Amino acid sequence: MNDKIDFIAYCIEEYKENEKLTGREVIELFSRYDIISYIKSAYEALHVMGGLAITNDIKTLIAGVRARQG
Repeated sequence: MNDKIDFIAYCIEEYKENEKLTGREVIELFSRYDIISYIKSAYEALHVMGGLAITNDIKTLIAGVRARQG
């Protein structure tokens, strides 16, 4: 379980740095789009990816949710 928590923190930091956001902005965004649950469920696939690839994957997920919401 600790590995997943560390990995979630890593994803938050990578997203923050790659998107030039504050920690608070990332947490709010991740909360709005339930990204933490996604990271937990996709851990096996995501943890072998680099930070930029993870950021791009999360951006694609968010864009898809936004598109469905209209």
